[in-house]
Amino acid sequence: MKNIKIETIDDYIAAQLLEKRAILEKFRIIIQKAAPKATEVISYGMPAFKQDGILVYFAAFKNHYGFFPTASPIVVFKKELLPYKTSKGAIQFPADKPLPVKLIQAIVKYRIAQNKEKAAFKTGKK
Repeated sequence: MKNIKIETIDDYIAAQLLEKRAILEKFRIIIQKAAPKATEVISYGMPAFKQDGILVYFAAFKNHYGFFPTASPIVVFKKELLPYKTSKGAIQFPADKPLPVKLIQAIVKYRIAQNKEKAAFKTGKK
């Protein structure tokens, strides 16, 4: 993957091992459904979705899929995230388990509301 220039989420997914691609595509679809107005970008070398700022990032790792929704959703969804390894702004979903679709969508929708509020505050529309 080091010699491949990653410019789109399609590029990122294509550069991954075959067994990771279907889950990455599923991740993408889950986020798209929760954030239909969001734009796909590559940021920090990872797939991300942007709407009034970055919403979330996701990525493939050896034994898990990383989901990076920033720090506050980790606190807000603490109870729902108990089965998963988390850190300040990251969640690890094990590669051998199905993605928690409803939880991912709830976090994305939370981030949309957060970014919308922040954008409104910046423009004085709060």
